[in-house]
Amino acid sequence: MANPSIHHAAAEGFAANAGGYARGRPDYPPALDRWLHDAVHLAPDRSVVDLGAGTGKFTPRLLATGARVIAIEPVDAMRARLAADFPQVDALAGSAEDMPLDDASVDAVACAQAFHWFANAAALAELARVVRRGGVLALIWNVRDESVPWVRRITDLITPYEGDAPRYHRGDWRRVFPAAGFGPLVEARFPHAHVGPPEVVIVERFLSVSFIAALPDDERARFADRLRGLIGDEPSFAGKEEISFPYETVAYQAVRL
Repeated sequence: MANPSIHHAAAEGFAANAGGYARGRPDYPPALDRWLHDAVHLAPDRSVVDLGAGTGKFTPRLLATGARVIAIEPVDAMRARLAADFPQVDALAGSAEDMPLDDASVDAVACAQAFHWFANAAALAELARVVRRGGVLALIWNVRDESVPWVRRITDLITPYEGDAPRYHRGDWRRVFPAAGFGPLVEARFPHAHVGPPEVVIVERFLSVSFIAALPDDERARFADRLRGLIGDEPSFAGKEEISFPYETVAYQAVRL
């Protein structure tokens, strides 16, 4: 049965393409490790929730801090992939509005590529419930560098499919701040790039977008052909087996008051 708290694009798209998500999505820059230590205060004696953890793309960064990691993911197929890849992590079914955790039981909650899906008052109240005073809410996104013309062309290809799916770039997620129980958002930015074959960093990456993954097979195949056409038309890709897809990783932290 579908979880009514999950947007249909996430429930359908991520369940349909959990493997593609794991392969095609970029990782996170090593520079984020220092931020997790200094701003989020993660260390071996701390605990952190990887909320909306998906297949575990961000989980290695959290594990590298030495903190105890609890992953919460509502989509069964994605949570199963995470549990198989990271057996040392407690992988729990749950949502931002209903976490299977005790009051004031964790030192931090990290949401990587996820908070825009559940930026609502109920989720913020639940976050305030589970995070200890002095703990941290951390929000992280990999954002495409659309100053690069071919990156902007990809955005132009996917935008008509967005529908009502929540998106980071729309900024709607900011409306829940300032949030009761949390201090102001403090922002940090890190340069990043996803390096690999064009088929992975462009085609698989954008086939993993929730509302693209949820398309009927024939329409999704046509979209993939458009991406491959863009790759073939881009002069800077000529003769290259690997390309560098430019991102900026944007990270925010807010302290639990």
